[in-house]
Amino acid sequence: MNVAVIGSGTMGNGIAHVFAQHGFSVSLIDISQPALDRALGTITKNLDRQVAKAALSEDDKTATLGRLTTYTSIAEGVAGVGLVVEAATENVDLKLQIFRELDQFAPADAILASNTSSISITKIAAVTKRPQQVIGMHFMNPVPVMKLVEVIRGYATSDAVTTHVMDLSRQLGKTPTEVNDYPGFVANRILMPMINEAIITLFEGVAGVEEIDTVMKLGMAHPMGPLQLADFIGLDVCLAILRVLHEGLGNPKYAPCPLLVNMVMAGRLGVKSGEGFYQHTAGSKELVVAERFRK
Repeated sequence: MNVAVIGSGTMGNGIAHVFAQHGFSVSLIDISQPALDRALGTITKNLDRQVAKAALSEDDKTATLGRLTTYTSIAEGVAGVGLVVEAATENVDLKLQIFRELDQFAPADAILASNTSSISITKIAAVTKRPQQVIGMHFMNPVPVMKLVEVIRGYATSDAVTTHVMDLSRQLGKTPTEVNDYPGFVANRILMPMINEAIITLFEGVAGVEEIDTVMKLGMAHPMGPLQLADFIGLDVCLAILRVLHEGLGNPKYAPCPLLVNMVMAGRLGVKSGEGFYQHTAGSKELVVAERFRK
C-alpha cells in the first residue's frame, strides 16, 4: 500500500519514517520544500542512530530512504495512495481545509486519517463525502520509539476501516488502542489536566519546577515530570488541547492555568522556543530550570 503523510514537522516526519521503515512507499507532503528537506535530514539522522545501535542495517536505512518521496502539492502527493495520515498543526480550520482537499484528490477508496491529539474526528469527517473512511491515528512523540497508536473512531467510521487501521498499526510494530471520539480522546483527556494541575501547583507557589517534577518522577514512577513533558510537547499545544477540552466538555476543571496562557502569549513554548519551564540548549541534555522559575 502507498501512504501519504501531510505535514513534515516532528510528528509528520516521524510517521513517514516508521511507514517507510516497514516497507510502505511514502509520499511526504508539505507546502514548504525547505521544511521537506529538513524532514529528510531528520529522518536520516534518526536512521543513523538506529544503525549505530545495531537496530537497523545500513541496507535497511538506504531502502527506507528510497521509499520516501516529497511533494509540495496535495493533489500530486495523494494520487494512488490507500491511506493518508494528516499531521499538520493542531488547528481546526487548517485541518478541515486539508480534509476538504484530501476528499477531492485522494482515491475514492482511500482511508483519511488524522494524527490530531484532540480535535473531533466526527467534525473532520463531516467536511468529506466519505465520513465512514475517516479515522484518527494519534501517534505518540517520538514516533519511531513510542509504541502506542490511539485509534479514534468518529461517529460514522466503519468497522472495516477501524479493523484495517488497527492491523496497519500492528504492521508498524505499534500497539493500537481503539477509543471513541470525545474531546481529548483518552491520552490527552487524562494527561492534560495533570499537566495543567502541575502548572497551577507552580502558579500557586506550592513548590518549584524541579520539586514538582521530582515528586512525580520518584513518587509516581513517571519517566519525565509533567512540567518537563509540557515543554517537550509544546506549551502552545498543551494550551490548544486544554481549550478543546474546556469548550467540548464544558467543565471548568479543564480551564487552562493563567500562567500557561501568559507563557504562550510571551512565546515561551518549551523545547521549540528554547525556553519554557526549563532552559533548552541545542545539543545539551542537562535539565536547567528557566531563570524566571529559579529560587
